[in-house]
Amino acid sequence: GATYATQIDTQLPIIRDAQIVTYVNTLGNSLAAVTDTRGLAWHFAIVDTKEVNAFAVPGGWVYVNRGLVARAQSMDQLAGVIAHEIGHVTLRHSVQQMQQSDQVNGGLMALCTLTKVCESGAAKTAISVGGTALFAKFSRQDESEADAEAVKTTIKAGIDPHGIPAMFRILLAERQANPTAVDAFFATHPLEESRITATNAQIAGYPASQLRNLKIDTDAFQQFKRRLASLPPSPTPKAATTTGSSD
Repeated sequence: GATYATQIDTQLPIIRDAQIVTYVNTLGNSLAAVTDTRGLAWHFAIVDTKEVNAFAVPGGWVYVNRGLVARAQSMDQLAGVIAHEIGHVTLRHSVQQMQQSDQVNGGLMALCTLTKVCESGAAKTAISVGGTALFAKFSRQDESEADAEAVKTTIKAGIDPHGIPAMFRILLAERQANPTAVDAFFATHPLEESRITATNAQIAGYPASQLRNLKIDTDAFQQFKRRLASLPPSPTPKAATTTGSSD
């Protein structure tokens, strides 16, 4: 995971603004602390791109694209996304992807996270690690499991889990109105109405007393969003670079 994260940091525009970094790591660690049983050192970052997506690297590295944060209306919605990605790590989905893919050998891989680069070639943005291209698409079962973990994690962290299906609704609505803006998210995270139904049903299974007084939004989140919006516009994605050989 550390090796992949190093490559990601050199090939993607990661936002280094101190206030942004502090907020996303504070929120992320508050979620990871209640669900991680392995004591990982977690790292959370915002990728400076308008594309809507989020992804995780094995070992505790979680990335959320600026375009997704812009669409989150309240803290619980962003927390739900981060908790979902934490779930992919704790459930070892990312590791299983690497083990199962016949495109990965010698520890070389690439995660196509910003655009559908693996469908359209190197003219689009990718993360290249060693020169092998792997399109990181989770199965519907993986997504359902990560959703379920996200519901449990947000509640344990004192955050309203309804932000999870609420964020799904925002993304589904945008797919109808402006599909190109969310292509990358839907390419890597299969999302249908059934996931909204399933998460709402899971939440409804909790006693009402356990769902009372959970945080929906905070001033700190809204300040974080304003700070992010005040930064220069996201750079134009550059073509991926590759090193090494997958032979």
